[in-house]
Amino acid sequence: MHNKAKKMLAATLIVCGLLLTVNAQSGKDAVASDGTVCPVAVFAFSERGSGVKGEGKQIGDLLFAGLVENPDLWLVEREEMKKIIDEAELNLSGMVNPNQAVQIGQLTGAKIIVTGSVFKIKNKTYIVAKVIGTETSRVLGKSVKGTDNLDTLAEKLAQEVSDIIKKDAGKLLAKVKSRKDMIDEIKKSIGNKKKPKVYISITEHHVGQQTIDPAAETEMQLICKESGLSVTENKGDADIIIKGEGFSEFSTRRGNLLSVKARLEIKAVNQEGAILAVDRQTDVEVGIAEQVTAKKALQSASAKIAERLLPKICK
Repeated sequence: MHNKAKKMLAATLIVCGLLLTVNAQSGKDAVASDGTVCPVAVFAFSERGSGVKGEGKQIGDLLFAGLVENPDLWLVEREEMKKIIDEAELNLSGMVNPNQAVQIGQLTGAKIIVTGSVFKIKNKTYIVAKVIGTETSRVLGKSVKGTDNLDTLAEKLAQEVSDIIKKDAGKLLAKVKSRKDMIDEIKKSIGNKKKPKVYISITEHHVGQQTIDPAAETEMQLICKESGLSVTENKGDADIIIKGEGFSEFSTRRGNLLSVKARLEIKAVNQEGAILAVDRQTDVEVGIAEQVTAKKALQSASAKIAERLLPKICK
């Protein structure tokens, strides 16, 4: 991995260390249907018109502060997130659109993004929040207005945003696919294309501990075979080589549960060394055993990449 990629990965791991999640105990509608955590990121708000210069960042900071007081929420460290997204040349202002939200989700593991805009009409301040699902591109909105100072308005907005995430998480998050559904979708995407013989090599490293087995590599092999591709242990026999690196790291603990984040970077090349496809995915999992949870995070990241990657390498 090149130095720039390593720096970006390091920033990603720091970013994911304080993920904003909806605690499973806060209600069934506040988490994904399989009970997994729901990472949420808060971005700066855009400033529209005169009289609001500098208020977009302040609102992002105040909203962040308001949400962090909620015991059911964990927050992404916004400055660290900004660094990594800046490297990817993405817009973090209130102009973030649903298509960019998908990319941000892949880079950071966030499943929901909170952003928006601020403007003034006469002596009233209006703050409009967009709550975007990075998996579904669904956008929900909340707003507050008044002559109160920004602190008071942001506090009101924080409560509105907390409520909408708890109430409508099911609309923002993608429905959990069964393994059969995922494989069926990959097969449908491949269609009648020629399926190559693949060799898969994905190294893994769990920060601070010895890596036991290659979960990402095993998952990629299984999905390839289940999707109809031939998998070989002989690199020289392969039409396409799928290779990559996976990193996982302990994030934080709450009671008996701990969260682990993982970053997986994959590329597919032919025997001549030409790059056919490149992809990356960050994922977060919660469990009670660090190593097992790390493997689950890498396995999940590998499955998501496989779903996007395999149709690209079939011709």
